[in-house]
Amino acid sequence: MISQASIVQFGTSRFLLGHVAAFAGAALAEGNSREAVLVVQTSARPEGKAKAAALAQQDSYPLHIKGLRNGAPIEEHLSISSIAGCLVAQEEWEALERHFIQTACWVVSNTGDSGYEVAGDTSLAAVPASFPGKLTKLLYARFNAGQPGLTLLPCELIGSNGQVLQNIVSELARKDYDSVRFDTWLNDECCWVNTLVDRIVSAPLEPVGAVAEPYALWVVQQTPRLSMPFEHPAIEVVSSLQPYELRKLHILNLAHTYLVDQWLQLELTGSVTYVREAMREPLLRNALSEVMEQEVLPVLALELPDMDLNAYWQSTLDRFDNPFLDHRLKDIAQYHNDKLSRRIQPMVDMAKNHAVPTPRLSDALKRKNIPNINDKTTLL
Repeated sequence: MISQASIVQFGTSRFLLGHVAAFAGAALAEGNSREAVLVVQTSARPEGKAKAAALAQQDSYPLHIKGLRNGAPIEEHLSISSIAGCLVAQEEWEALERHFIQTACWVVSNTGDSGYEVAGDTSLAAVPASFPGKLTKLLYARFNAGQPGLTLLPCELIGSNGQVLQNIVSELARKDYDSVRFDTWLNDECCWVNTLVDRIVSAPLEPVGAVAEPYALWVVQQTPRLSMPFEHPAIEVVSSLQPYELRKLHILNLAHTYLVDQWLQLELTGSVTYVREAMREPLLRNALSEVMEQEVLPVLALELPDMDLNAYWQSTLDRFDNPFLDHRLKDIAQYHNDKLSRRIQPMVDMAKNHAVPTPRLSDALKRKNIPNINDKTTLL
């Protein structure tokens, strides 16, 4: 069945199993798509190889949806049948390269925070160590075979992820191959797409599978030659990602950071562990509701007038209240000063432009001089 998989997915992460691969499975099940997924295990880690083996052997994997939707509890057990096979890059490179040349049409990736790092890697190696090195080598093989370009839909949490990946691959290609034709093929025939993903996939299921929240979003920037492999209610193809990035940053992410700020100031680190517990603490919930409804949302309504901000905030409350999700406040508190600068300072600056007072946010910024909470054990 591998031969039918036009979507090549780099990474066996539970996130992709609960996001893109799940969307592909829904489209297949509803008869709206014929595009299956070939998963590529990119590292030699034993746990990754074990997951790859399970994906290769099973016709489907379980996805449990647990959380709240419009305040009502949701618990669904789904069976996802989008995975046509799985290859371990270090062990099955020839098969992967052959599939990439003959069958692939789309590339999806989620390779973690350091996934785009190249260091001293080269795509001339028998099996390059890095994801960009592997991708460059595979694209060169496809180019040499006279095949058309591919559509690349990276899902890493990196701003302008498609453009960043294109630049890295192009630089590697120029260094390793020094081919004007290949460089032109990469930039003119391949479609490099910026995307934004938003879903908490909170836990793995053994031997393979995932637990995810009901909320899901995949925003895809309209790009020349873009053709999506399937449609899904969680997918939005838009002219610009910026409004969606700002909405996520200054509602979801800012709310997390402000909640942590209040958790620290009220000295509740010993009695409140998870976000869902914080939302049941009246002092914390009221502080968060007040800052969002009186300071953040009024500013964003002026900056992003067409983004349905109240609906997004209500869905964010559902996510924070999720009784199935163990989201530790001490994890959110890592690099707290940096997060205040990235998430709250721009909101205060925007508010000044619109003459909207932000006393609570401004007070949080005054507390930036606390030590950065970088060690996960700091708040135990």
